[in-house]
Amino acid sequence: MLASGFGHLEDVLFRGLNQFVEPFVRAGLWAPILIPAGPIILETTGRKSGRRFNVPLMAALVGDLVVVSTVRRRSNWLKNLAAHPEVHYWMGGREREALAVAIRPGVETTDEAPARVRCLAASLKQYGELFGTGFAILIPRETSTDRKLI
Repeated sequence: MLASGFGHLEDVLFRGLNQFVEPFVRAGLWAPILIPAGPIILETTGRKSGRRFNVPLMAALVGDLVVVSTVRRRSNWLKNLAAHPEVHYWMGGREREALAVAIRPGVETTDEAPARVRCLAASLKQYGELFGTGFAILIPRETSTDRKLI
């Protein structure tokens, strides 16, 4: 009973923090562009409700891939990504599209992912199993805006 009370308090705390941080991250502040790590906003689709959720997460750039994780073990965004891997995210003040690969303890990574993604996923999965956390790898999609910049 006491643990569920702390879980609710944790949810309220993070929801309030996320609402405060989100506008700054969407504007591009602290983005992982000039340095290889920083916050992004990840938009997921609820696996049951179909609603869209915006989640501020810490991200690290690994080449052209974006790796995200959370400090919360009860986060639903990983389960949502597994159900709906086509996502949008905001980084550096721009909206981007990606295919997400969810990495959670006890869940296998798809064999359809590119070899470099499977290799990175295997390393992250070992870390996740050791510490009981999950990750996602975002594989950015090229958009018409990106082609204009090149």
